Amino acid sequence: MRLVRVVLATHIRRSFDYLLPEQLPTPAIGARVQVVFGKRNMTAIVIELPDETNIALEKLRPIEAILDEQPLLNSQLHQLLRWAASYYHYNLGDIYLQSLPKLLRQGQLAKHPTVKAWQLTDAGKHHYQQLKHTTKAPRQNQALALLIEHEGKVAHEIFLRAGITQSILSTLASNHYVQPTELSSSLTHYEPLAELAEQPLKLNREQAIAVAAINSKAGQFAPFLLDGITGSGKTEVYLQILEPILKAGQQALILVPEIGLTAQTIARFEKRFNLPMAILHSGLNDKARCAAWLKAKDAHAAIIIGTRSALFTPMLHPGIIIIDEEHDSSFKQQDTFRYHARDVALMRAKLEQIPIVMGSATPALETLNNALIGRYQHLELTERAGLASVASYALVDIRAQPLRAGLSPQVLKAMQDTLGQGQQVMLFLNRRGYAPALLCHECGQVVECERCERPYTLHHHPPHLACHHCGSQRAIAKQCQHCGSTHLVTTGIGTEQIESELQQLFPDVSIARIDRDSTRRKGALDQVLEEITQNQHQILIGTQMLAKGHHFPSVTMVAILDIDHALFSSDFRASERLAQLFIQVSGRAGRSGMAGKVYLQTHHPEHELLQDLINNGYGHFARFALAERKLTDLPPFSYQALLRFEATSLNHLNTLGQQLEQFAQQHQQSGCWIFPVNEAPVPKRAGKFRQQQLIQANARKNLHQLISILIDYLEQLPAAKRVRWSVDIDPIDMM
Repeated sequence: MRLVRVVLATHIRRSFDYLLPEQLPTPAIGARVQVVFGKRNMTAIVIELPDETNIALEKLRPIEAILDEQPLLNSQLHQLLRWAASYYHYNLGDIYLQSLPKLLRQGQLAKHPTVKAWQLTDAGKHHYQQLKHTTKAPRQNQALALLIEHEGKVAHEIFLRAGITQSILSTLASNHYVQPTELSSSLTHYEPLAELAEQPLKLNREQAIAVAAINSKAGQFAPFLLDGITGSGKTEVYLQILEPILKAGQQALILVPEIGLTAQTIARFEKRFNLPMAILHSGLNDKARCAAWLKAKDAHAAIIIGTRSALFTPMLHPGIIIIDEEHDSSFKQQDTFRYHARDVALMRAKLEQIPIVMGSATPALETLNNALIGRYQHLELTERAGLASVASYALVDIRAQPLRAGLSPQVLKAMQDTLGQGQQVMLFLNRRGYAPALLCHECGQVVECERCERPYTLHHHPPHLACHHCGSQRAIAKQCQHCGSTHLVTTGIGTEQIESELQQLFPDVSIARIDRDSTRRKGALDQVLEEITQNQHQILIGTQMLAKGHHFPSVTMVAILDIDHALFSSDFRASERLAQLFIQVSGRAGRSGMAGKVYLQTHHPEHELLQDLINNGYGHFARFALAERKLTDLPPFSYQALLRFEATSLNHLNTLGQQLEQFAQQHQQSGCWIFPVNEAPVPKRAGKFRQQQLIQANARKNLHQLISILIDYLEQLPAAKRVRWSVDIDPIDMM
């Protein structure tokens, strides 16, 4: 009797035992197998080869097929996924399968795709013998020598990296010296870095100290916070710490928060290192994502660059993990497996015994606190790199001022002056669409999404109403459904409205709008960012997408139009998010030697948060905010979990809430605070009512013990079967 223990992507939170037929070899731990589960054929991952089982043998089914000869996941990734399942209280099978590309989850064989290549012919060998003793056709000679060196077959990309163009290869092919062929991409080996493709920039003192400190910890777990103001040259630090790692033949994993930053990051790294890279983000198709994943796994890529999910990409020779803009909320998964990539990356670095660098101009308070208490090494960059200077600030009091599309006369005048000097202007408003609401001028009724009971946002390109909570759309209303009036008016402004108004105010100026709507088409974001860098647009209008780490050399004026709503939020994290947003947006101004100016429009210029940020900077604010949180026992000085519930029936939610509250109080752990089940801040979404319960504890152990008890209870509770529920450990968004 041979047993195989596997995990599957099911709602059942446990592993499953299967019999291994005699004709099948023993699978490796971490390999995929094909099994029948219920009535379905499913892909499973082997996690153990046990000697015994608690299930009656006659009930065990046999393994159908073994899909991998070698494990897809190494022992460190096994440990990481098991830890993540335990910490986030999520199904181990789902986590294992989610860590794989979609095609591998579906059972496709883990084979590298073929790549374009060239093969040397007998005529080519003869020609090389004649050519190598002359100075004729040096590039052709180089190409033929490369083929000889690699036993007659070379991938096309290797020729390109060596500076041998397609036209040279076509000439050789026309003379029958080479012929096109294909190779498995697994044959295009990554070799250690020999020399840089671009000379590094000269470091200032703080940068040099940071590079030396990080490089001194090679080959061991060491967490670093690279706390550098915007424009301080954090990317150059990343590039220089990678050089010895790549020369040693090791791999680097670079995590960025948004797809929009990957192209910019790739360009910087490609310019410095002439090495193969693997790119992983949600914008790739399934085939490309699988190919990149395998390329990283087998060390055919030296550098892996990706967004949150790239964290689980296997590396044969891991050397370092870098998390750029570590504070960004995009690193937290907000549905299904609600992990935080920064925190899981720290555990991975520990298991791999490699350094991890977390870079930000506005570190998350949890990260900063760990640095201040010595858990992480704190490296500070307090000066802008090169000739760039820190931008100056101006608070614009817009009380009683006439606004045009949300712009004050002072900001409009500053825009005219900046544009007149041939420089770029950036306007920030974190509200896409034309207007956030459409209402009846007669009765005041707002046109709402019935599924969410929230106002529709009006869009003009193309004309429609959209709900930004559930994504539903409808035609623009012609009359009020409440009173029948046709006098419908907009309230508030969005990026579309600003763009429309500015086209009238500045008819001869090119305007670029960057938000989720304008960049929906594949490649649109990369294209417009490149156009901005080349000064093809003079006015940039955008949402938060425009604030994250972009380098626009000609932007000297930034105006932040409306962030007052965040000054009075009930969310204890609102001030931190506002401070980070303010500093990040402001940091786009004056990055290339020209003086920058930042204008902040507000109805509350005297607000202490704004005054603190402008006069003292993010570091002072962050330390004050940490002191406040310590006094009030809020994270990072306590630990939280959020139980979320949604159902089509409010009665089902209320029944579950009452039973859960009573059970939780009876099983309360020492040092835990159990808050009542309440309406979620958005109480209805996509036709489902929503409630939540917050649990807080002064020790992680106590919190996790209570959550485990509550999960066991919910899985057995009949009322919970009519409700969709989930657990969010360390929540950062209470919505």
